[in-house]
Amino acid sequence: MTYKTKKLTRSIVTKLIIGILVIIDIYPLFWMLTASFKTPDEFVSKPAYALNAGFYIQNYIDAWTRGKMAIFFKNSLICTVLSLVLIIVLSMTTTFALTKMRWKGREFFNRYFAFGIMIPVATSLIPLFQIFQRMHLINTRSCLILVYTASALSFSIYLLQGYMRSFPDEILEAAVIDGCGIYTLLYHIVVPLTKNAIITVLVIQFFFKWNDLLYSMTFVSSTELKTIQTGLLYFETEFGATNWGAIFASVSICVVPMLVMYLFLNKKVIEGMTTGAVKG
Repeated sequence: MTYKTKKLTRSIVTKLIIGILVIIDIYPLFWMLTASFKTPDEFVSKPAYALNAGFYIQNYIDAWTRGKMAIFFKNSLICTVLSLVLIIVLSMTTTFALTKMRWKGREFFNRYFAFGIMIPVATSLIPLFQIFQRMHLINTRSCLILVYTASALSFSIYLLQGYMRSFPDEILEAAVIDGCGIYTLLYHIVVPLTKNAIITVLVIQFFFKWNDLLYSMTFVSSTELKTIQTGLLYFETEFGATNWGAIFASVSICVVPMLVMYLFLNKKVIEGMTTGAVKG
């Protein structure tokens, strides 16, 4: 067997394996989306793998109204968006202070935030519950926004530090000489240069917060304040019987925003992660 033949065979085998892995990853998503448009009769009369005959929109109407997905979606959107704004603002300012500024105690706080990554989430639930209970924040969106923000800071700072360390200090020094204040320097020079890293943090933290189940189950029990994940957990009881079409529709409503966000921003995420890894 010649070298070219071996190379061609290896290429074909590699592409075949990649194709199989792609099918394994994509098929469950495809099956979920098609099942969300099936009629109740199709779930009974046809095999589970059979394609839907048409587009039965009533499943989405039932999920959005009777299943209260509209309320759960709104709660998740509010908590996730507000926490993401706080995460980006706080992690950017903190990273800038820890990476590019010289001040007493900087190394201590650098280790402090690094240590925060190693703390298991479950160990903080009881202390946080007691704190929020004394502050009368249990069963409010505020407690979720606060805990989402606090739990994400250490990891977000860690990601941004690798990217921000790649900046030449001469750029910042030149801006200061030209008369830039600290806030102008941060928001008009540092933020545009770290755009890819910010988008990376934004997408990763969006996935974490949108998919949160542990915090929302611990701190929120009111149906009107449940997030989309806790809503899905108790979704079946809303109908009294298993409505598979509405269940698949509700899962699709939950998954589609993440897919759309990643499809539009995946290139920026990859650039942000690779740049920080190589130059950090």
